[in-house]
Amino acid sequence: MSQDLSIFSLVAHASLVVQLVMAGLLLTSLASWAVIFGKLFGLKRVRQGNDGFEREFWSGRSLTELLQASGAKPADAPLERIFGAGMREFMKLRERRLDAAAQLDGARRAMRASLQRELDVIESNLSFLASVGSVSPYVGLFGTVWGIMHAFVGLSNLQQVTLATVAPGIAEALVATAIGLFAAIPAVVAYNRLARDIDRIAIQLETFIEEFSNILQRSTAGQPAAS
Repeated sequence: MSQDLSIFSLVAHASLVVQLVMAGLLLTSLASWAVIFGKLFGLKRVRQGNDGFEREFWSGRSLTELLQASGAKPADAPLERIFGAGMREFMKLRERRLDAAAQLDGARRAMRASLQRELDVIESNLSFLASVGSVSPYVGLFGTVWGIMHAFVGLSNLQQVTLATVAPGIAEALVATAIGLFAAIPAVVAYNRLARDIDRIAIQLETFIEEFSNILQRSTAGQPAAS
């Protein structure tokens, strides 16, 4: 008699431990896909916001006008928030009549702190994808080993063992490895893609900090040193 070796049948007839492993891997896969799409759309918004603010920054408007426009509405781009943090600190230190070096150092430190906060937000959940990509195959392999062990224990009670009696149990166990790879491969590919995109955004933010620092330095060139 032919046996039903479809995926759904194999999952339904697998042992409880293997079924739990499969369910956990499927839930993990769904969570990783949610993270992947969330990060893709989130990074797209970040790039668009950064590009829009960068065009406005280099449009010729004064720094004071940009700061007022940035404070009039919630900043929707990391670049704008970094600019606001540096410019506010610079203006505050200038009002206290500190020397030019202290003003520049304070503005740079404020922008660096803001940069780190922005990168922490941008990189959130990226470690989850790395964990899924590295752990899922081993979890699937655990389910396979357990399923094969369970199948051979059941076969020990049979007097005659044929390929037809061994195949279903082994096939049920191998499904766990397949699901583990199904969860791991997209997570690894997405992690590499997202990490590369985040590196590009980080370089853009670092470059802006250096360029803005140079602008602030030129603006303080004629200031007298503090006594």
